[in-house]
Amino acid sequence: MTDLRQKIFSYRSYTPIPFLIVMILFAKPSLWSLAIGFIIALIGELIRIWGVGYAGGETRTTGPVGGSKLVTNGPYAYVRNPLYIGNMLIYLGFGIMSMALFPYFQILGLIYFFVQYYLIVTLEEEYLSGRFGDEYKLYFENVRRFIPRLRRYKFASNFKFDIKEALRSEKRTLQAFFGVTLLNILIFFFRNKF
Repeated sequence: MTDLRQKIFSYRSYTPIPFLIVMILFAKPSLWSLAIGFIIALIGELIRIWGVGYAGGETRTTGPVGGSKLVTNGPYAYVRNPLYIGNMLIYLGFGIMSMALFPYFQILGLIYFFVQYYLIVTLEEEYLSGRFGDEYKLYFENVRRFIPRLRRYKFASNFKFDIKEALRSEKRTLQAFFGVTLLNILIFFFRNKF
């Protein structure tokens, strides 16, 4: 199972491509779907920027699961995997923008990405447990995996938010975000003009 999880981790940047293709082929965006989907996707991207501003560029690795520091502040003080939550919101938002095969495509996408991230997260948890021991165990026991808590983790680390690092690390994600958004807008105008 570890080999499968590591492969999924290594190729996680490419797994949305089949969904993007289906989204383009079956897109039927409306003004409402564009607006609502954009807001949901934007919330996801803002969560990612917030998380990457604390965790840094290490979140971009495609090699073995790893990490040189245990980040437990910022969004990590409320949920252990804010970047994956952000991703799922982005994918859901894009699916809603496109209205492709609504609602089945969006539901299938959420299930698919939840399973993918669950497998990746279990691998990351094993690594973090081995690397950070009791510090991670305390964090693991007090902060949930995917459902944010309302109260901040009381032993949060003291890393500072770095917007420059966040934007540098998010460059590809931001390009994809605006590219897919523009694509949905173009599809809307193309379908409504002709």
